Order: sequence, then structure tokens, then C-alpha cells
Amino acid sequence: MRESPLTLVVCGAPLAGRAGDVRAALEAAGWSVTLLPSDAAAAWVDAPAVDRPRPSAVVACPLTFNTANKLVTGIADTPAAGALCDALGAHLPVVAVPMANTRLWGHPAWATTLTTLVQWGVTLVDPMDGRVGDPRPVASGTGDAVAAAFDPRWITAALGPPCG
Repeated sequence: MRESPLTLVVCGAPLAGRAGDVRAALEAAGWSVTLLPSDAAAAWVDAPAVDRPRPSAVVACPLTFNTANKLVTGIADTPAAGALCDALGAHLPVVAVPMANTRLWGHPAWATTLTTLVQWGVTLVDPMDGRVGDPRPVASGTGDAVAAAFDPRWITAALGPPCG
């Protein structure tokens, strides 16, 4: 099987610490993965700067409150936000694992952000049980436990195999 390029956007939340495991699961499923951490994810992810091939799909794990809201307003002011905006504009498959605490989840814009992403074709995966389409907030102080229990296969199941 020919490998397909995929960009793994990693935003700054505890689930970023599992980026290596997510990458390994995606590669085992046949994807050729390029890591693209946000500045806020740098504490969790060590990714060398590389030239990124145009992806066939994009995964955002985790997708933070900040980056998700940028995405729905079309703000591409960072490489991570730009990769996601580009993927939506190119109508590529996008899978995102939103990770926001209960307080941010209650922000008036958040429900609209999630609804808009789904309407645009983004597949949302719950970070606590892998449920597709119905993510839930992460209770404050439990991010590390949620990250430890996260199964990267939830992403590959939601994404499906590469085409080609």
C-alpha cells in the first residue's frame, strides 16, 4: 500500500503528550505523518522543522479552544491554524479531538464552534471514550488522566484508511 501524507496538528493541552503514540497508530494504518505542533504544544512535543508535503488528510489532536475558534473564523496566523484552514479550504478529511475544560466548554461561542466544524465536515472524537460526533468537556485537573487513557486507535477508526 502506498502511504498517503497526513499532517498531525498538535495543540497545547495534556493530550499533546501522546502525539508520538498517535503518530505511530496513524503510521501503522498506512499514513505518512508530519507533526505540526503549535507553539503551546512545544513543551509536550519535540518535532524538527521539516518541509511539509501537501496532506491528503489532517488530524488535530488535541484541538484546543483557541485553535478551534480560530479555525471557524478563518484565522490562519500560525502554522497549525493555517494547516487546518488549508485543509478545510481544500475539502480534505479532518479529524479533531477537542480538549477544553468545563469552564471553556461553557463559553457562549463554543457550541457554535463545534456545530460549525461538524457542518463543515470535521469529524470530532471525544478524548475520553473515542465516541464520534459527541465530544465532552474535560474536567479541570483531569487532563493528564484523560491523556493517559486515550487510545490513538480512536483516531484511525474515525479517519479510516488512506486512499490511493
